[in-house]
Amino acid sequence: QVPLVESGGGLVQAGGSMRLSCAASVTSYAMGWFRQAPGKEREFVASINWSGRGTNYANSVSGRFTITRDNAANTGALQMNDLKPEDTAVYYCAARRQPGDLRAAGDYDYWGQGIQVTVSS
Repeated sequence: QVPLVESGGGLVQAGGSMRLSCAASVTSYAMGWFRQAPGKEREFVASINWSGRGTNYANSVSGRFTITRDNAANTGALQMNDLKPEDTAVYYCAARRQPGDLRAAGDYDYWGQGIQVTVSS
């Protein structure tokens, strides 16, 4: 069984909005979203801890993106507003069992398969 499954990606015009969802089959302390554009390394986007009160964002998305989670439903989400062409990437949902540096991709235990987000100018 795939531990994390993303949904909600696709094509949107610059300035538009999109919501990504992540359905989890594992229990986690924290969830995160990462993205990887063609020819670039995977980068941190946002993270949220178990309570939902601890969130972190990359500078490039702060103020435009909002990460949330629903522990009862075991799901996570990333609301993306005011999208820009440079947000185009494959977005990955990730989960980790322990606290720590939530920006570090290498410390996450589970990953989704990734979903394409394309922002046209």
